[in-house]
Amino acid sequence: MTKFLLSVHVLAAILAVGSITVAASMFPRYALRALGGAGEGKGEGAGEPSSDRAAGIAALLHRVCRAYAVAGVAVPAFGIATAVQLGVLTDAWLIASLILTTIAAGLLALVILPRQEALLDRAADPSDRADGARRATARLAMLTGIFNVLWATVTVLMIVRPGSTTGA
Repeated sequence: MTKFLLSVHVLAAILAVGSITVAASMFPRYALRALGGAGEGKGEGAGEPSSDRAAGIAALLHRVCRAYAVAGVAVPAFGIATAVQLGVLTDAWLIASLILTTIAAGLLALVILPRQEALLDRAADPSDRADGARRATARLAMLTGIFNVLWATVTVLMIVRPGSTTGA
């Protein structure tokens, strides 16, 4: 049973969290282009999509983030079930991982997704497009980077398991 739970936990992490990290990391670039704040001096022939197409791509990336955020609930659920089976639920590395996971989930749900939505709303309103677009997308990119670092840290903790007596 432990191998099954661990397998589902790892697969869910790869599919859900991996998809979110990629989509969320790509979002600011396309949102900035949709807001008209990028591509000065570059034409559409230079490999940059039009602002309408960029808005569509940004909307798709936001939907990916939202959908996989819901699916991502399986990661800690199966992780906790695996920890119970292994008898490591009170180990410091696991508690630290759960705290970092909670912070990452909160950052995604309470900050990143709402800011993505706000940028999409701004892109849909031609009168509100360019004002502060660079600053807003730069902040979102920074927050997404923090989200990604949190998950990278959790991954390292899951592999290294500092202080674990179960072997590495």
